[in-house]
Amino acid sequence: MATLFYEKDADAELIKGRKVAVIGYGSQGHAHALNLAESGVDVRVGLREGSSSAAKAAKAGLAVTTVAEAAAEGDVVVILLPDTEQAAVYEEQIAPNLADGDALVFAHGFNIRFGLVTPPPAVDVVMVAPKSPGHLVRRTYTEGGGVPSLLAVHQDASGKAHALGLSYAHALGATRAGVLDTTFAEETETDLFGEQVVLCGGVTALVTAGFETLVQAGYQPESAYFECLHELKLIVDLMYEQGISGMRFSVSDTAEYGDMTRGPRLINDAVRAEMRSILDEIQDGRFAAEWVAENKAGRPHFAELQAKGAAHQIEDVGARLRAMMPFVSAGRQRLEDVSGG
Repeated sequence: MATLFYEKDADAELIKGRKVAVIGYGSQGHAHALNLAESGVDVRVGLREGSSSAAKAAKAGLAVTTVAEAAAEGDVVVILLPDTEQAAVYEEQIAPNLADGDALVFAHGFNIRFGLVTPPPAVDVVMVAPKSPGHLVRRTYTEGGGVPSLLAVHQDASGKAHALGLSYAHALGATRAGVLDTTFAEETETDLFGEQVVLCGGVTALVTAGFETLVQAGYQPESAYFECLHELKLIVDLMYEQGISGMRFSVSDTAEYGDMTRGPRLINDAVRAEMRSILDEIQDGRFAAEWVAENKAGRPHFAELQAKGAAHQIEDVGARLRAMMPFVSAGRQRLEDVSGG
């Protein structure tokens, strides 16, 4: 059984006795910094010279300084930069300013798991990973709730790394929802797999293929969009609230029978074998090496794929239909209002 922690399990005072440096002020960075500050933690935000986020952080009432100065001031350094930027920033600006007894906190295990960042032995290395985009980490906190998070310890130099991580999670609001014990390897590998096979890669490929199949068969693109993309949220919301069985209970018998008989024909043994192959590439580091190399080359393939996706017919059809449904984008505007973005 998994080990879960809640508010009663955390020592809220541990993190309040530390100086926290949040490096980065993007989706996760702004949420961590603001939630911690409102929980009574001593926070400063470290940003590169000329960062466009500096004004946002200062307007929110946070102390803003350079990455190097924040790392020197803080004894808990939270690295919330994009995965591909962390190693260089760590080596150049964070590592020289670490002291024995400091703690490094990550929200994703990528750089530790694949050896891109190697902390000194006298430093605690902890991960507190909210299972949600940062804007929702922030919004749920302001509403009195929290999002479930993962907690892992890679290096316990002080003997108190786990307690410190749990205290940090508490200040973030995560213990309101539950904090799950894991490892850096498990979080990294399952996170990448979920993104690639289900949440992003699998869903977008399935939606696009379904849309193309209907359009090529002569159906209206608008009908194909509603059936293959728009209604997806309704089904996912039911699964989120009630699980797969609850979703099936809520849809028609016709839909449920089609789900149970046709779904397995799509996700067959060949698809499962490809899933296993993708997992192998994650576990043995091939995906990480590919992604690091793509960034070093200036992201040419990444840009090509982005452009190809943006030019697809489903994007044009969707943009026109969503423009007639302003309520669809209302949720996004609420998130931007919360983040100050």
